[in-house]
Amino acid sequence: MVAAALLDQQMNNRPINIASPESGPHQGQASKAVSHDSFIIESDDRILVTGAAGFIGSRVAESLLDRGFRNVACFARPKSDLARLDASIKGRPLGTRIEVLRGNLLSRADCEAASKGVTVIYHLAAGTGEKSFPDAFMNSVVTTRNLLEASLQYACLKRFVLVSSFAVYTNRQKSRRLDESCPVEAHPELSGNACCFAKVKQEQIVTEFSKKFAIPYVIVRPGSVYGPGHPEITGRVGIRAFGPFLHLGGLNRIPFTYVDNCAEAIVLAGLVRGVEGEIFNVLDDDTPSSRRFLKLYKQNVRAFRSAYVPHMLSYALCYLWEKYSQCSEGQLPPAFNRRRWYAEWRRTSYSNAKLKQRLGWAPKVPTSEALRLYFRSCEQGGQHA
Repeated sequence: MVAAALLDQQMNNRPINIASPESGPHQGQASKAVSHDSFIIESDDRILVTGAAGFIGSRVAESLLDRGFRNVACFARPKSDLARLDASIKGRPLGTRIEVLRGNLLSRADCEAASKGVTVIYHLAAGTGEKSFPDAFMNSVVTTRNLLEASLQYACLKRFVLVSSFAVYTNRQKSRRLDESCPVEAHPELSGNACCFAKVKQEQIVTEFSKKFAIPYVIVRPGSVYGPGHPEITGRVGIRAFGPFLHLGGLNRIPFTYVDNCAEAIVLAGLVRGVEGEIFNVLDDDTPSSRRFLKLYKQNVRAFRSAYVPHMLSYALCYLWEKYSQCSEGQLPPAFNRRRWYAEWRRTSYSNAKLKQRLGWAPKVPTSEALRLYFRSCEQGGQHA
């Protein structure tokens, strides 16, 4: 089902910059001006955004429109709430064509209809994996394959952008600095994390299609995406699995990326020339430590009890949980294991240097302002982690 909208008014979307007690020198700035001459497509070329009704997808669609692209197809599931997307696309200039496509990427026919005439695909749609690994595989990997196969029929695709995740990294290398050169999980089926499994397999199928059919692609791996409308505290900070909130991150720097900054990076990954086959990590500048973030959350949203678990103790608990899961032959699911500990709670430093150097990206919203907006949203919405 396709609903086309011709919209006639431009939205003004300027970030607010307010200093915060936690912020050092003010480094937030708008993304560097990138001329359309350096892009691989023209303003009227057709662009497809899957998962467009989602938390990040709606901002990707908005960012494309803000950059003057006038032919954007937004793909969403039949039962998706379109409120975020509607807010992102309303008030656009006359002549802007925005198609809202409702369908299922498990349907080859829906994939073919969505891919027709498309020059760039931003693929954000993915299964949550909350139910099972097979569910994550079907709604992330099989859907990606269907979309890739559909795009081959029209021979007009200039770039396929896969939005992956930091979850793919094993983070067991000797160095504690994580960048795009670090290894991904070789056995994601053992991670206990359906998202890790699905994203690793997604990346594999994209690279295989590229080798076989010469599909130009870019992979984007966001860190922990946050912002208004997404109130959950990332598991990299801690978990509430046994009553009190267990703080596991300690002094770890959290690879946060504010949703608008993340969307801007994703958009540039689909447009800038000369980055085919590249991988980009997405995280903001000056992100807080887990301890600092938790303190700010309690000060600005609500206070609650938490207990800090030292790193060596959390590692030992993950080890014991993993061993008991093995001895019980899976009766106790391996929700906590050493692979997860390395991926989420090992003390690690991160880099966004490649993103800045190759794509000309810089965060639109500085971290101090992004946190303020996020905390205000959590407080006003009455939604807490």
